[in-house]
Amino acid sequence: MARSSFLSPMASINLSHKPLQSSFLFSRGHPSLLTLNNLPNKFRNPSQFRRLVIAKSNGDDDSADPSDRLISALCYFYPFFDGIQYGKYVITQVYPVQAIVQPLVPAIRVFKSFPFNGFLVFLTLYFVVVRNPNFSRFVRFNTMQAIVLDVLLIFPDLLERSFNPRGGLGLDLMMSLDSTVFLFLLVCLIYGSSSCLLGQAPRLPIVAEAAERQVL
Repeated sequence: MARSSFLSPMASINLSHKPLQSSFLFSRGHPSLLTLNNLPNKFRNPSQFRRLVIAKSNGDDDSADPSDRLISALCYFYPFFDGIQYGKYVITQVYPVQAIVQPLVPAIRVFKSFPFNGFLVFLTLYFVVVRNPNFSRFVRFNTMQAIVLDVLLIFPDLLERSFNPRGGLGLDLMMSLDSTVFLFLLVCLIYGSSSCLLGQAPRLPIVAEAAERQVL
């Protein structure tokens, strides 16, 4: 009898219990630290959160040094010089474009003086700048954007070498393609260099995502 009376209080105890995380981490008063429910809406999307972090590390907060801004701005001249031949129709027909290119002619001649200059510049920028952690991410990201933009010039070059029309509609289409490529390079040069000089990281269409993957 003494034994049964001793165990009877224990029998009345409810042995079922909830895990600690259900009573604390997931309660209304204590939102979970393991989920993103307590973050603002703009941070719940992982891609948006990643873009915000990258934008800050790219130097959008005007934290880039003057030397970093200058180096980054100069890198965008590389794809423009390498693709200057696509402007043979626009430069001769549009005077404002000719006025922009004219001061750059001496530098373009030096760049084009040796057939392998473009390849040597590519190796230098990629291995000395992009892969060098001593440079800031601002410099490495912009340099990688210029490199990717230059690599994309392979496609119009292959197209031009494959068809090479002599006249008619084919020649008109090729002239339009060359002019479009050149104007795109010119816009990237102006936008990229001016943004870098202002301490902001430009995001060029088509190439920005590829550049981020290489720099991260």
